[in-house]
This record gives sequence, structure tokens and C-alpha cells, in this order.
Amino acid sequence: MNIIIVGAGEIGRHLAASLSGAAHNISVIESTEALATAFGNEVDARVIAGNGASINVLLDAGVASCELFLALTSDDNTNLVACKLARELGAAKTICRVSPGLLREEWLFDHRSHFSIDHLFSSERLSAVELSKFIRNPESISVEEIARGRIEIQQVLVSDRSDACGRSLRDVKLPPRVRIGSIVRKDDAFVPTADEQLEAGDLVTLFGEPHKLSETAAELQTGIESDREMKVVILGGGEYGFSLAQMIGGWNCKVRIFERDPELAEQLAEQLDGTTVINADATSIAELREEQVGEADFFIATTQSDEDNVMTCLQASNLGTKHCLALIHRTDYADALSQAGEQLGITAAVSPREATRRELMRFITSDKYHVVKKLRAGEVVEIVVRENSKAVGCRIGEVAWPEGCVLVALIKGIHASVPAADDTVDAGDTLYAMVSKKGKKGLVKLVAK
Repeated sequence: MNIIIVGAGEIGRHLAASLSGAAHNISVIESTEALATAFGNEVDARVIAGNGASINVLLDAGVASCELFLALTSDDNTNLVACKLARELGAAKTICRVSPGLLREEWLFDHRSHFSIDHLFSSERLSAVELSKFIRNPESISVEEIARGRIEIQQVLVSDRSDACGRSLRDVKLPPRVRIGSIVRKDDAFVPTADEQLEAGDLVTLFGEPHKLSETAAELQTGIESDREMKVVILGGGEYGFSLAQMIGGWNCKVRIFERDPELAEQLAEQLDGTTVINADATSIAELREEQVGEADFFIATTQSDEDNVMTCLQASNLGTKHCLALIHRTDYADALSQAGEQLGITAAVSPREATRRELMRFITSDKYHVVKKLRAGEVVEIVVRENSKAVGCRIGEVAWPEGCVLVALIKGIHASVPAADDTVDAGDTLYAMVSKKGKKGLVKLVAK
């Protein structure tokens, strides 16, 4: 593919380096000349010193034949304008990195449509999602997000105590806009039909809004809804910590944030209802003891300092915290901790660079769909409805969706939800579906050809 990356910061360098060994034609635009020169000597790519929001620079980089344009600087305005210009100048697909604050404003303004952007993301939010997977329903096998973070995927084991055992999916009383997309049963994995009966020991994949999945997952696992409150302590109230606190604030969690900056601590207290903000230096073992961090279920270090994150996790683990998670900005450090962390008392290490790379790699394809998640039963795919699709103008319940296909999310403009039978399919809508190999072919033929 012909790929242009704007920004040779942490995210841009990591992605360019990971792609340079593959069969891609990569150009990197970096505004700082010294950084551009240094990076040009390190990577097998064309590196241009210039403004990524300049028409002349974009044309010089070959934007007219660009198949994938990635604006990855740390400046929202540069990235938004660069994507708009790139699309007008001929780029086939544009991806834009933004701050979590801008992402939180999506319900007020549709930046995607206004700036002709195919995908908008925040590396801070992606990292928060990775960290939250370890907190969200600890009994769940897996937790993911799709559809701009509006829809969650959970995998849970069906208990023999659940009332759903022995019932068909048609008869199981799921909350509105919650779907079971796949079932793994012993050595078999499949995308179920509505007549499939659930059995004890089934590993089912649920799709739905996060607050709705909590009750559903608990009922499938135990037959009763769990009311145990998780105690979570977050070190650092910057964008990573704030995004995580906001994400888990609606869950059954008691959240405390340590922030040493008094002004930021005051802002956090005003913005995060139900969260306790402590203006203190949590790198001090005395502070951790005083706040009884050892009694917490989770201690999550999210500061900009890898050393502080590791050391405070070690201290919290020694005090008795059950699970310690560290945000690690250097990917090689994160890899090392992932391999040896359990021996040190650190449950997991999350790298923002690697979380972003995984998010963007699904766009490195020429297919008419993106693979969002691979499961044993098939794949979760993202696909845009073309104008000539037979489904356009029809209600979801009226369309003959292919066998082996379960729709799990529908995006219309800035709104995303699990589709209901009465929802209408329009050209330009984005569909997410759990599909088998056969079901994927049928879905692409139905909506994208």
C-alpha cells in the first residue's frame, strides 16, 4: 500500500518502523527538521521535513496516490486539517489521531464527516480500554470495545446455575440491543442461529452497551447479578488516568485517583462524579500506606514516567494490592514487564504505542471491510453500506442476512448502537457483524458490492 504518516513522534515512529519491513511504500512527514533527519537514518521510508497540513508538502509526499493517510501528531488541529486536505487531494482513506477531550465532544459535533475522516481515535483512550479489560468483570474471559467505544464485547462461560441453560437464543431474555454473536462448545466454535440452545460450559461472546452487559454476563455466569464493588486506585490524573476513571466510573467500582498537582486534582474532583481525588504524591510509600492501597483490588499507574509507574506498582503489590497494572510508554520495557511482571507482582503492562499500532493495523488492507477482532468462531468485521446495496432503505428485520452473520453494531453519523429489527439501513451506514467465513462473503456481497 501507499501510506503517508504525518508526525514522527512516539506513535508515528513506532508504526512506521513496524511497517517499513513489509511490502509498503511509506512516506513520513515531520515538521521538526532535526527529528526528520534522525528518523530518516533509522527507517526504511521516505521522510520529509515539513508541515503535514501544507498542500505543497502533501503533494510532494504523493498524496494523490495515497491509499492510507495517517495523521498522528499530538496536535488536533494539524491532524484534522491534514486529513481534510489529504482527502480533497486524492487520499483514499484518512485516519486521524485526536486528544481524548475532542473524542468526548463527538456527540456535539461530527468531526468525521466535517473533515472527511474515515476513523478517529485517541491513543489515550485506547490505552485506557486496554487497562480497563483487567477490571471489567474479572470473571470474563475477554473484554473489547468496537463502534467508537459505544459497543462492548465480552466473553463469558455459561454456568449450569444460569436460567439460560437449555433455552434457545430466541427464548433467552436478553436486554434490548444485546446480542450473542458466537458460541464455543468443547471443540466446536460457531456463529449461532436464533434456534441454538445454550449449554453449561458454553463460551459465549456478548455484544452490547457496557452497562447492559454487566447484568447479562453475571446472569449467564452465576444466575444472579453480582453486587461486589471493586476497589480501584489510579496513580496520575492526566489524560490516561482521567480517561480510565471516566470509563469505569459507571461500573460497580469505587475509584480513587492520586494526583500531585493541586490544580489538576481540583479539576478532576469537579469533572468526575463519584470519584475520590487525593492531592498527594503516591510515589511515597507513606502515602500509599496512609490511604490503605493494600486493600485495593486494582492499583493502576498511568503517569508519564515509566519508572514511577513500575516502582509504585511494586510498592502497592508489596502492600497487598491484588492486581497492579502499569502504563509503560517504552514498548521494549512493556514487553519485558509482560514476560516477568507476574514474578514482580505486576499483573500487566500496557504500551500506548502498541495499543495504537494494533488499532491501526486493521486498516492496512485493500479489502472492502476491516477485521476488528478474530475469534474462534469467525471474525468481527466493520463494513460500510454502499449506495447500490439491496439493503438500503430496508429495515434490519426485513433484510435476508446471510447464514453465519449476526449484526452487532450500527453506526449512523455520530450515533452507534446494537441494531434493532426496526432500524433502517441507509447508504453510508457502518455495520459491525460477527461472521463465519461463509457469512462474511455473503455480507460483503449484500452491502459492499
